[in-house]
Amino acid sequence: MAMMTTTTTFFHPLLPANTCKSGAVAFSFVSVPRSSSLQFRSLVSDSTSICGRSKFTGKLRRVSVIVSAAASTEPLTVLVTGAGGRTGQIVYKKLKERSDQFVARGLVRTKESKEKINGEDEVFIGDIRDPAAIAPAVEGIDALVILTSAVPQMKPGFDPSKGGRPEFFFEDGAYPEQVDWLGQKNQIDAAKAAGVKQIVLVGSMGGTNINHPLNSIGNANILVWKRKAEQYLADSGIPYTIIRAGGLQDKEGGIRELLVGKDDELLETETRTIARADVAEVCVQALQLEEAKFKALDLASKPEGTGTPTKDFKALFSQVTTKF
Repeated sequence: MAMMTTTTTFFHPLLPANTCKSGAVAFSFVSVPRSSSLQFRSLVSDSTSICGRSKFTGKLRRVSVIVSAAASTEPLTVLVTGAGGRTGQIVYKKLKERSDQFVARGLVRTKESKEKINGEDEVFIGDIRDPAAIAPAVEGIDALVILTSAVPQMKPGFDPSKGGRPEFFFEDGAYPEQVDWLGQKNQIDAAKAAGVKQIVLVGSMGGTNINHPLNSIGNANILVWKRKAEQYLADSGIPYTIIRAGGLQDKEGGIRELLVGKDDELLETETRTIARADVAEVCVQALQLEEAKFKALDLASKPEGTGTPTKDFKALFSQVTTKF
């Protein structure tokens, strides 16, 4: 709940000289929405307040009145797509844990994924490649967090004992073009039609380099298609935050100093990785801060034990100046 305090001035009649010793009555009151709690705090003595209820005559005097509104902020309804994925699960869980701030929804591809995150009616099952499957999930939401991605499969028969590298492929219909481009485009279009106020999209660093190794997986150019979806979001007119994460690690979050960059500059340093839990926290914080809107950032972290763990996310987003 946010506390909002304002000071206003109005003219108040002077009390008659024989009514009380004070020449004016100063008091405070709260003017709040019906959904908020009412508070009253007198700034003068009880006797003077009693005088203030007498009939007033005479000249007008300027009186300052402090109005404090305990503005009751409704929780944001947020849909996490890819909520069954390793990073999506963490974002969904964080939103559920902060039920005073968020109403969490999830979109997963299978019944098994829904069961994995203990989803109930708030978790929808649908295929992002089908626009009709997305519409029910986005209805009535305030914000969307996109964590969907094509996932390569390892070709069978790889024997690590023989050396070499495993080969990967994408299943038919699940190539990056269908998932990372068209699937994300479908989500953005559905969100825009539903009047969503903000979209947070998680991608990957490396998109400025067509020869990046990730593009060679299955010869599918995954970063090219991710970048195309990011550009589509930036051009949509919806307030957005694009988070291009470094190498994702399954480690504890909240114990490292986070680093933001642009244009893959962090890939030229030794700080190119980040814990999934930290990416998830940045997603959640982006939903609450104006400083995160209409921005795109690369995200990594210093090694654990170096630097100061990031706690001020407003300052973190304020470092970002790039829109794409």
